[in-house]
Amino acid sequence: MGKYHIMFFSILLLFSPLITEAQAPKVEGYFMQDSAKLGERVAYVLKASYSPGTNLIFPDSTYTFGEDVAFLEKKSFITSTRNDVTVDSAVYYVSNFSLNPVLQFSLPVYEVLKYDSIIHYPEEANLALKLMIDPIPKELMFEDNNIYQPLETQFNYPLAFLILGILAVIALVLIFVFGNRIQKMWAAWLEKRKYRRFLRRWENAEKAFAAHPDMAHADELLGLWKTYMEHLKNKPFREWTTSEISDFLENKAIINDFREIELIIYAGRNGKNIAEACKNLKEVCHDSYQQKLVAQDDSK
Repeated sequence: MGKYHIMFFSILLLFSPLITEAQAPKVEGYFMQDSAKLGERVAYVLKASYSPGTNLIFPDSTYTFGEDVAFLEKKSFITSTRNDVTVDSAVYYVSNFSLNPVLQFSLPVYEVLKYDSIIHYPEEANLALKLMIDPIPKELMFEDNNIYQPLETQFNYPLAFLILGILAVIALVLIFVFGNRIQKMWAAWLEKRKYRRFLRRWENAEKAFAAHPDMAHADELLGLWKTYMEHLKNKPFREWTTSEISDFLENKAIINDFREIELIIYAGRNGKNIAEACKNLKEVCHDSYQQKLVAQDDSK
């Protein structure tokens, strides 16, 4: 019997590695998709099938996933046993930051023994990098488009302020150097405009007075003349009498011109030389206007 016992134990020792390998846990790992963008959330499934009584541990968040893989989340599932085979599984959500065209990745499963542990690795799972930009074709194709596309432009405030500043400096220099001359030119332009306005109103009033030589038109004509002369001489012509106006202007003949028109106002009868009187009064305004222009030009 001793001889047969020795042979039996020898056979057991010979086939013991095969028995151990047959009872080793089966580990499987794979990605839920073939490719992913850089940094995209990807699910990696890890499964282990083993005999009941085997103590297995799956990696958790403390595991070092690598420099190019970022761990996001882990979901574990309830252990199931069927036909003396126990199955554990978990899903790891990771992000790939590797620039390699294909990422090769696997997670281990730890078998805990009484005094040691065994690490079981599945086959590496491949995850292709999905490019955001399509590859440039060898021959570029251009599409003809002659439609004008307006571009939005931003207002250049610094340049605008610079231009305004330069214009302000130029304006100050012009005012300092040519201020007196510019002021005289401006005053002369205003005076000429007022004179042209007076001429238009005078001609209209004179035509109306000639057509209807009555008190209202005569008073309007003299009032227009006195108002404009007040502006030219800066004196109260509308308050003065005819004699006072004559003395101030040093023009005795103007008394006769006034009487030709005042006959209608006060006596209700027409004068003999109304057209001549209107002409003389208009010339007085013209001479006074010329004198004011000369006075403004000679002023400092």
